[in-house]
Amino acid sequence: MTKSLAENKKELLSVLGDSADIKKIPIQIGIGRDIECFITYVEITGGSLMFSKSVFGRLVKQLNEMTKEEVYESLSKNVLGITDITYFDTIEDALGGMFAGDVLILVDGFEKAMKIPDKGYPGMGVQEPQSEKVIRGSNEGFADSIKINTALIRKRLRTPKLKVREVRLGTRSNTNVDIVYMEDLVYPKLIGEVEKRLNRYDIDGVMDSGIIEQLSEEKWYSPFPQFQTTQRPDRAAMAILEGRIVVFSDNSPVGLIVPTDYNSFIQTSDDYYNRWEIASFGRILRFLASFFALTFPGIYLAVTNFHTQILPTPLLLSFAAARQGVPFPAMVEVLLMEIAFELLREAGVRLPGAMGNTIGIVGGLIIGQAAVEANIVSPIVVIVVAFTALCSFAIPNEEFASAFRILKFGFIFLCSWLGFYGFLFGLLLVLIHLSHLKSFGIPYLMPFVGADLTGYEDQRDFVIRQPLFKITRRPVYARRNQRVRLKRKG
Repeated sequence: MTKSLAENKKELLSVLGDSADIKKIPIQIGIGRDIECFITYVEITGGSLMFSKSVFGRLVKQLNEMTKEEVYESLSKNVLGITDITYFDTIEDALGGMFAGDVLILVDGFEKAMKIPDKGYPGMGVQEPQSEKVIRGSNEGFADSIKINTALIRKRLRTPKLKVREVRLGTRSNTNVDIVYMEDLVYPKLIGEVEKRLNRYDIDGVMDSGIIEQLSEEKWYSPFPQFQTTQRPDRAAMAILEGRIVVFSDNSPVGLIVPTDYNSFIQTSDDYYNRWEIASFGRILRFLASFFALTFPGIYLAVTNFHTQILPTPLLLSFAAARQGVPFPAMVEVLLMEIAFELLREAGVRLPGAMGNTIGIVGGLIIGQAAVEANIVSPIVVIVVAFTALCSFAIPNEEFASAFRILKFGFIFLCSWLGFYGFLFGLLLVLIHLSHLKSFGIPYLMPFVGADLTGYEDQRDFVIRQPLFKITRRPVYARRNQRVRLKRKG
């Protein structure tokens, strides 16, 4: 940038070209209208620039009442007190500010470009999250705007210790990515590791936090997510208070929480809003659901194909009667129904609103009933597959539940091939994989393993959630000297 408006304008226009959605307006300011200016902005992001409701309009109105010397002094020292005014020394930085959704102004005789907030890009406001439904707690969910999302965190954690660090990803999209953490709780090494992974690749564009997640995972081949996703500000705020980091991507309503573990995916926000008995009962159900979502079809095949002697005789006769006339082996039955239910789930997600809910319920009933009446599958298989689907729906995190949906097919093949030995072999493989898996240095099975690192304090907030007054220490994520989070006054 130079003091010559003509040079700055020429350089700016050579970069912008003739794009139709970028407005370029020359104006004159000062009491004698003797200072030339040039403003540019993306069409929809600038409101009524000359009206009183516009920040830029009020600025121009006040500058028109000043002499040339007063104008330069006012701009250089921000005498008018515009809180979000930003100065740029280069054309590249100035354009980055403009494409962020603000108005860019160049003033003749002033060697810096200025970004001034105005209307901004359109976006959805705060809405109720579509996932992570709770019985008790806030109904606010993250929005598409990264500024709104960080503000929702700040609304819940009103302390100067809460820090927001901003980086830009995408060589062409220049997407803002915010790293939010509590300065005195998080390990500095963790912040450095997050920034290192964010800057590991050069990519054209970052459209959603899912792209960041996939490029930053340590073990890309694992079906289990190494980032915890959330659309709830209260859940993100709780994670920050535990010494964890939340990563936001602009244009995405989903925040990424790191580090994470198996236990964190089973917990929900209202586990801490309800009494400990109800919260513990819900957690036990969700842990059991995660087990059966993975293994139940395989257990059924192992028992009916290889180990029928463990079933009571009346139940065994009932199974045999139900399979009368079914032309397929049990494994083919289970696979047909599992694939049908997965197709129904996918169709329900893709179809709009009420139609999606209808296809999920009606389609499941019709296909299941018709398949039984046509003797393609037995009724017990429909019950097994439906129970497995219910268990997967009971897992709070959709990405975490998807891992069990995929791995259950492996258990189906192993159990139909080797029976109960296949079930044990598959379970052993999953446990070995989970025991080797880490999320930013934290064991995935914490506090199944490594509970002694915190003096077994993490087990107070595990399968059984003890009363809140007994959960006095933060989890392993927080600094050692900042573990105490609750103490009785006096």
